[in-house]
Amino acid sequence: MQCNSLDEVRSHIDAIDDQTIASIGERGQYAVQASAFKKDEEGVRDTNRMERVIAKVRGKAERCGANPDVVEAIYREIISRFINMEMREFHDHPSPTPAEA
Repeated sequence: MQCNSLDEVRSHIDAIDDQTIASIGERGQYAVQASAFKKDEEGVRDTNRMERVIAKVRGKAERCGANPDVVEAIYREIISRFINMEMREFHDHPSPTPAEA
């Protein structure tokens, strides 16, 4: 989309920011839920899963014309922050052991 003014550019960026923030919030809610299904800290960290997600978003970035290096850096930060959040949730509300279930 070609814009005709800086104000128009900024308006579009603001709209994208609104969508991005809503999506990050939704992703965070799922990350917190995921902690209930994990049995230990390694399951929360799950570096194999993280690397699969990174590879997937790099591919999507390339297909969409986004800079894959920028997308990877952003996702690594998002994932890191959500892992920290999920780890706190995991420790605050541990999953019941099979004997407790």
